Amino acid sequence: MLYIISPEAHAYNGYILNTKDVNVKTLVIVESPAKAKTISRYLEDDYIVKASVGHIRDLPSSTIGVDVKNDFAVRYITMPGKEKVVKELKTAADKADNILLATDPDREGEAIAWHLATILNLDPAADIRIAFNEISSKAVKEALSASRPLNMDLIDSQQSRRILDRLVGYELSPLLWNKVRKGLSAGRVQSVATRLIVMREREISAFIPEEYWLLAAFLKTGAEDDAFRTLYHGEKTGGRVRRVKLTNKEQVDQLLAELKSSTFVVDEVKRGTKKRRPYAPFTTSSLQQEASRYLGMSSARTMRVAQQLYEGVELPGAGATALVSYIRTDSVRVAPSAIAEIRDVIAKEFGDDYLPAKPNYYSKGKKAQDAHEAIRPIHFDLDPESVKDKLTHDQYRLYKMIWERFVSSQMKEAVLDTIRADVLAGTHLFRATGEQIKFPGWLKVYSYASGVSKTKKEDDDSVNFLPALNEGDNLELDRLEPEQKFTQPPARYTEASLIKEMEELGIGRPSTYAPTISTIQNRGYVEKEKSSLHPTDLGILVTEMLEENFDEIVDTDFTADLEEQLDSVESGEKEGLEILNEFYPPFHEKVKAAEKNIEKVKIVDEPTGRTCPECEKGELVIKEGRYGKFIACNRYPDCEYKENIDIVAPGECPVCGSGLLEKKTRKGRRRKFYVCDKKGKDPECPFISWDLPIEGKSCPTCGGYMVQKRFRGRTYEQCGDSECPSNVKKTKTEKKSEASAKKPTEKKSETSAKKSTEEKPEVPAEVMSKETSKEKPEEKTKAALKESTAKKAKASAKKPTEKKSETSAKKSAEEKSEVPAKDTSKDISKEEE
Repeated sequence: MLYIISPEAHAYNGYILNTKDVNVKTLVIVESPAKAKTISRYLEDDYIVKASVGHIRDLPSSTIGVDVKNDFAVRYITMPGKEKVVKELKTAADKADNILLATDPDREGEAIAWHLATILNLDPAADIRIAFNEISSKAVKEALSASRPLNMDLIDSQQSRRILDRLVGYELSPLLWNKVRKGLSAGRVQSVATRLIVMREREISAFIPEEYWLLAAFLKTGAEDDAFRTLYHGEKTGGRVRRVKLTNKEQVDQLLAELKSSTFVVDEVKRGTKKRRPYAPFTTSSLQQEASRYLGMSSARTMRVAQQLYEGVELPGAGATALVSYIRTDSVRVAPSAIAEIRDVIAKEFGDDYLPAKPNYYSKGKKAQDAHEAIRPIHFDLDPESVKDKLTHDQYRLYKMIWERFVSSQMKEAVLDTIRADVLAGTHLFRATGEQIKFPGWLKVYSYASGVSKTKKEDDDSVNFLPALNEGDNLELDRLEPEQKFTQPPARYTEASLIKEMEELGIGRPSTYAPTISTIQNRGYVEKEKSSLHPTDLGILVTEMLEENFDEIVDTDFTADLEEQLDSVESGEKEGLEILNEFYPPFHEKVKAAEKNIEKVKIVDEPTGRTCPECEKGELVIKEGRYGKFIACNRYPDCEYKENIDIVAPGECPVCGSGLLEKKTRKGRRRKFYVCDKKGKDPECPFISWDLPIEGKSCPTCGGYMVQKRFRGRTYEQCGDSECPSNVKKTKTEKKSEASAKKPTEKKSETSAKKSTEEKPEVPAEVMSKETSKEKPEEKTKAALKESTAKKAKASAKKPTEKKSETSAKKSAEEKSEVPAKDTSKDISKEEE
């Protein structure tokens, strides 16, 4: 067993505790203030709930903090900024008769509880720990009566993982600094995730497309009937069907010639039914995947919103209320009490026809720990629609998905009628298949189900509608449609597919997927274009170096085996110290050898052919920085001149008629936006827009410029001025009035007023001149656009009267886009937890 004990000294500032804490008998400590607020609702006055606000102790950031020569003993320090929290907890603990640690029910939560016990001088063997899978009155009160000692196996497992991550990060990252460039990092899980993306890119590059053809025959049962589509399947001779793949035009042309004189006859019709079982309730992984596919939410955003639903949201008349169970789990197990409750809901809402005779049970994956229940709603009287107006847009969408997934998981199977029709033209076999829902079952609830009564891929020989067909029926040929196609390379990973791959390979655990994906993007190893993850040149370079010198670190099997060993520590089958002793010595030797043998990688800067305008001696070259590529003088640090790389966008500036440039924001999702290139008649043109203007097209309402918008895969045009009447969402009454009077509504609704204050693009330094920096760029853009529009339309434009809200102004100030700064070394932070 790995016990890590380290003395620490704390320096506290004075802090006055609220007077209401004086008569406290039992102190309950959780991680977050939101969770504390929710739990307080279920406890009597003799309880007080405090929050540690996450971890309170960690390894120091400036040193490795692990004594590898002394059984990997570590030195913990109070995390910077947590002194006030520690002071408050100590003061509250001194006044309490009893202390209970109610951190999250996983090994991370157990470790936080251990750190709390250490600073509060609590005995780990005493009954000081409580845990619950959901934040409800029943669960909290049951936990209070089932306190237990700290689970040292969970703590050992968490700290072994933390030490492994620290050793790998602190020994590999400086190597990358010395051999490649400063500011890089490597990690036990992030490096494997990056390699998966690099390996997929190699597959795509090596892929050689192969030609193939589809041949569709559109047939009719009668001259006046609609044609239905069949696809060439193969040849049928002697009662045996042989699948034939069409690979070239000559083969297709020969087949077309034979079919022109052939008679099409229904050879065989097979009808049947099939059942489709409902999906299991959500795990962390499956929730992130579905939210990515159907809601367009990143894994980090999904977990942030899910955490809010777990900790509690404010409901009028009820206060802070948690809506879902614990959101970090790999189990599909559900408590019997929850199953009983949801079966009552199903019977009441949908009837007994939708309720299976026995509850549905689902098997867990081979690598699942099964420590917690699946993600599910807590209060079955609070359906998504009843709380929709109390939740944010993201909270509602995610809660609706969790609700529907869980309810549908306990409903009957869907029953589908299927049909397959084989049509012969001589010996040439054409096939059509179709299906129709006979009984919806769980599909009645789960609106995110895919593949039912939807058109399948063409090469699946599938259709949705077939007329009544009988064997021996003669059919009329309407037309033949050949189509040339080429095989496609494997698709690039999306966040959803990468998480699925990591889960199947056993890399990482539910709590690590989102931070790992965020880390490899923040480090510049991977870029996200639309939904696809692309490796950068830097990511490929670092991966190749690790493959050559640390094959085990980036090996999926080795990483998965290490995860299994950590799980065995959690179950008490193994000790963390044993894993560390097996891993570190050979790893350290490889690091030492690499320091001697690897030559420094010289990243050749790409010349631009331009002389530095500042020093007039150096040459401007393209460099790679923290925020991507930029142009700088090759005499750095003697000359610090730098500028952004201009990406020319199609079209022209709607304000001054000059060209457009495409930019990317520095933070968050690295969104694209567009600015004027300032090379026209107005060198201070303030134009800036999230959306690309459509060249040569004006708004029919106000005469302003039009932009191309995209929402959930749908592209549409919209006026670029948010205050244009055409962008105002009208009520039904206004629409009727407009239809009768044929006049635009002048009064803006409250909703549209909010829309006009949506976030604006981050403004690069070069867009803001000294003269315009005092003025909001979007306001100047609007003013210039209105002036330009007024001249063109010879009409006065309506001036904006609404001011940006304080929150929006603050956000705009925080998200200024800058030229990539010079590389600076940073303290290596912990990789994943």
